[in-house]
Amino acid sequence: MRKKITVVGAGNVGATTAQRIFEKGYADVVLVDIVEGLPQGKALDIQESGPVLGSDSIIVGTNGYDETYGSDIAIITSGIARKPGMSRDDLLLTNMRIVTNVVEEIISKSPACIILPVTNPLDAMAQQAFRVSQFPKNRVIGMAGVLDTARFRTFIAEELKVSVESIDAFVLGGHGDTMVPIVGSTRVGGRPISNVIPKDRLDQLIQRTRDGGAEIVSYLKTGSAYYAPSASIVQMVDSIIEDKNQILPCTAYLEGEYGINGLFVGVPVKLGSNGIEEIVEFELTDGELSALHRSAEAVRELVEVMDSAS
Repeated sequence: MRKKITVVGAGNVGATTAQRIFEKGYADVVLVDIVEGLPQGKALDIQESGPVLGSDSIIVGTNGYDETYGSDIAIITSGIARKPGMSRDDLLLTNMRIVTNVVEEIISKSPACIILPVTNPLDAMAQQAFRVSQFPKNRVIGMAGVLDTARFRTFIAEELKVSVESIDAFVLGGHGDTMVPIVGSTRVGGRPISNVIPKDRLDQLIQRTRDGGAEIVSYLKTGSAYYAPSASIVQMVDSIIEDKNQILPCTAYLEGEYGINGLFVGVPVKLGSNGIEEIVEFELTDGELSALHRSAEAVRELVEVMDSAS
């Protein structure tokens, strides 16, 4: 019997995620959006690709949540992007309200699901989903580190003209300016990255990684990234659905790991059928650990803003 996955938000990230999951063939998909006709039309279009792709999965689009009943995984991509003149706190509180409503709807229909928040600001939205759902911490997992790491690996591979598969790297911390590429453990074909890329050039690649989303927005003008984000979501879904136990950088609730407590922060986790099977504690340099703590404090500031608005 195929699994069932709900994707909330039929914009570019959500619809592309739904398409990628449908093409896998291991799950039926429900695509939810408040815009009438949008999820229905996109779902029908994707469904009609099934004979070409050899997928017998079923995908339906809906403006409600009844069809989501019994989902194994719920992916939340809904929310608004920051608009000109909008403050960071305005964006935070608007998306907090959206995520709160979505989580309440999801858990009423699928109380045993795993929730994957994608809405920005990601770390704070994962915290909110955790609070509202009151799920165990292994079943709320934010997507950010997989994407940030993919960007970092892309830029290193381009710089060295090697396969991306030869790059072993992790980017931890909050999703944004405070993300923490773990340079000390980054390897290229088994060699330390510091042996093959000069520090000043590596610093430039790290900064490009931090600016990865903004760089794409600067080209698109009226949109943001969705191909790499959707692929990153599906890598997490694969590990859960197929019980792969892959170690991936995800946003997880920490209770003392890395010296951080009571907060969602990007760290390496083992992802399997129960969600987070284990939080993996890497050996970090003093500088990397300090950077991770600074990143956590930036997340805590957002959480405090949400607390004051609740």
